Amino acid sequence: MSSPSTAVAETPAATAWRAYHGVSDHTLDERELIERYLPLVRNAVDRIKLNLPSHVDVEDLYSVGVTGLIAAVRKYDPGQHNTFAAYATMRIRGAVLDELRRLDWCPRRARAKARKIKEAINAIEQATGRPAREEEIRDRLGLSAKKYARWLEESRPVSFVAIDQPADEENDGGSLHEVIADESDVTGRDRLEQEELRKLVAQRIEQLPDIPRKILAMYYFEDMRLAEIAAVFGLTESRICQIHSQTVLGLRAYVNRMRNS
Repeated sequence: MSSPSTAVAETPAATAWRAYHGVSDHTLDERELIERYLPLVRNAVDRIKLNLPSHVDVEDLYSVGVTGLIAAVRKYDPGQHNTFAAYATMRIRGAVLDELRRLDWCPRRARAKARKIKEAINAIEQATGRPAREEEIRDRLGLSAKKYARWLEESRPVSFVAIDQPADEENDGGSLHEVIADESDVTGRDRLEQEELRKLVAQRIEQLPDIPRKILAMYYFEDMRLAEIAAVFGLTESRICQIHSQTVLGLRAYVNRMRNS
């Protein structure tokens, strides 16, 4: 009499991977796996899209993301520790970011405008002791509502960090991958700094007006799409992007101010 099996039941995805790697003709299985995980492409691109100016063709990025997914399907090793979803998301994001770098999508003028917005936010918040309001930022910069919206649109890429951009966005110093430490080597000091950063951000988010605070919660914690958030507030997707961009720039200004105080 055979002993009871102790094997854990495989998920359908794991079964598909075993079948895929066990046949000589991969065409059908590869297509099925790609179709199964296609939502990862839209999810990854939609997360990146929030930080892109309107002139970037998002449909092209979806196509590039699919090539990243195909590469992931072909190169994934089921024996490794990462799940396929995590591995594929990394490959998809990598393919999209490579394409964006090729397009040179974040010009210096966008960084300059983002810096001016952050400086205006800093000055207002230091004077008032509360998060800056949009009309106050516009007045300080001497911009109309329409021109300020255009500045926010152009500044959106600056809230996204590419690993090979200069570590200091105002200079042409070394790239981030040359100065960022190995993530597997986290010191006690690093943990304390990360915890302090989380506390600072959480503290400031609590002080934000209702709509920006809810937008951040819906996007980052409830994983809602921009179109879904826009529908909740009865606003356009573009307006949600503007509010998000201003809020993120404000949070960055606040964190930098607190770190330097």
